[in-house]
Amino acid sequence: MSSLDKETVRRIAYLSRINVSEEGLSELAGDLTRILDFVEELQEVDVEGCEPLTSVADLTLPLRKDEVTDGNIQHKVLSNAPMTDAGCFVVPKVVE
Repeated sequence: MSSLDKETVRRIAYLSRINVSEEGLSELAGDLTRILDFVEELQEVDVEGCEPLTSVADLTLPLRKDEVTDGNIQHKVLSNAPMTDAGCFVVPKVVE
């Protein structure tokens, strides 16, 4: 891959909301170019037939039934609220 120019790095920094000095653009261009070269190198690896995995250890986690509950602690949750009404938080109106 060809190296990134300063204008491209400046644009990437702007889009990423990263403040980069004019002197830092060259160094960042080199860093980003090396990263992109490595990603390109990884694209060459043959992964045909490789199953995706989340861990190298063959572990299975215990499963539980997925049930939605409120935890039966509404009074505890609302106890720190400055204002409540009908079991809900009361907040100031932000849109008129």
